[in-house]
Amino acid sequence: SSKIMEAKIPVWFQKEFSLKQKGRGCHYITDEISKNVPEISKVKMGVCHIFMKHTSASLTLNENYDSDVLLDMESGLNRIAVEDPKLYRHTMEGKDDMPAHIKSSLVGVSHTIPITNGKLNLGTWQGVWLCEHRDHKHSRTLVVTINGQPFQKQKDKQNDQNFIYLTELAT
Repeated sequence: SSKIMEAKIPVWFQKEFSLKQKGRGCHYITDEISKNVPEISKVKMGVCHIFMKHTSASLTLNENYDSDVLLDMESGLNRIAVEDPKLYRHTMEGKDDMPAHIKSSLVGVSHTIPITNGKLNLGTWQGVWLCEHRDHKHSRTLVVTINGQPFQKQKDKQNDQNFIYLTELAT
C-alpha cells in the first residue's frame, strides 16, 4: 500500500527491485526501469542514479536502435576477458565467473542519468543495458535513487506556502 507525505523541494526517492531474469548477453532495460520506477515521471528536473548490486553483470548506456550492437558488445567483451580456466585462480564458481567479474569491473555497475520533464534524458539512440556475463539466467537487483524537482505544487491555503505531495511506497 502507499501513503501520501508532504515534502519540500528537493525530493529524494529510492526504490529497489529485481529485473526479469535474462540469459547471457546484453539486453535493453530502459523500459523495464521506467515501468518499475514510475516516480521518474513525476520529476520535472533531476537525476536518476541506477546501481546494480552484483559483481558478475554490468550496466551500460549504449545504442538502442540496432540490435547487432548488443551482439557485438558481447563478442567484444568475450575477447577482452577470455573464458579459459588456465588463466585464473578463481575458478570454483565456473569458467564464466572470473571473466564475468572482469567484465563487470570494466563496464561498471552504475550510471547517473538526467531526468527532464518526467523522462530519462537519454540521447536519440541511447538506452540502458544490462550486460549479463554469466552463462545461466540470474536475478539482478537494481537500486534506483531519484533526486529532483517534482512537477506538482499545491498551494497550502492556510499559510500560503507551496508544498509538494508525493506518493511514498510503504516498506
